[in-house]
Amino acid sequence: MKVRAECAPCLLKRILYETNQFDPRKAKAVMTAAIEELASAWDPEETSTVIAAKVHRRAYDAIGSDDPYEKVKAVSNLVAAKLLPKARRKVARGKDRLREAVLASIIGNVLDFGIRSAVDKPEALVLSFDGLWSEGLHRDDTKKMAKYLKKRAKIVYLTDNCGEIIFDTILMDEIRARGAHVTLVVKGEKILTDATIEDVGALGIREHVDAVATTEAFAVGVPIRPMPTRLRKLLTSADLIIAKGMGNYEALSDQGFRPIAYLMRTKCVPVAESIGEPLDKNVARLFE
Repeated sequence: MKVRAECAPCLLKRILYETNQFDPRKAKAVMTAAIEELASAWDPEETSTVIAAKVHRRAYDAIGSDDPYEKVKAVSNLVAAKLLPKARRKVARGKDRLREAVLASIIGNVLDFGIRSAVDKPEALVLSFDGLWSEGLHRDDTKKMAKYLKKRAKIVYLTDNCGEIIFDTILMDEIRARGAHVTLVVKGEKILTDATIEDVGALGIREHVDAVATTEAFAVGVPIRPMPTRLRKLLTSADLIIAKGMGNYEALSDQGFRPIAYLMRTKCVPVAESIGEPLDKNVARLFE
């Protein structure tokens, strides 16, 4: 997805958020560095995530931390773990386990901070969980997805945030129960609140998948120029790619990978308009 004018203030707002999470006293210096980098990197024809990664890298250097979201990630994981049994019960009672499992994974996508979102802190998800569930899927392509989830099918699952990845285990389990092979892809370096290989180990995620890989890079979504060879091979050989969250959509929507299912909460106008769905909806959209 090409960057849009609205992306600039949104990106800077997130830079301010991550700075305040680490040390508010550094806000002016970090914002100065971020604005300089944004001005240098800005290109209306560039993919939004490419610009965002450059600005976040500069901001992290100015902040003096490789993980300014460390505390909020930890709380997100605790909140998700608390809600996981409830989510699993809802899926078990549902008439369509795949649809309900997809919904659970998308509700986890609300755990995103520093941008306009359904929650402003991890604990708020406890209060909004039932309401988000009752909304269901505004866009429901799960029946189309189901035809790819067959025995020995190769599924590549691109994760997004901490906390969210705990809800993803419900969908991973459902996919594997259908006989498919799941390769989980997490971030190669710490960026935003996204899950990394360390989170996979700490949260016991490995038992829910068949293989684990990383993006091998400091990237919002996935790196596209250049894309690591192993990652490209995984994506091109997959029977189905499942891409969680807006960052993965922004990175991959113009790259031609098919079939790909984007599972997300539409939390900003540019992404909502690009994918063709309303704002603040639970979306499971398959591109074949």
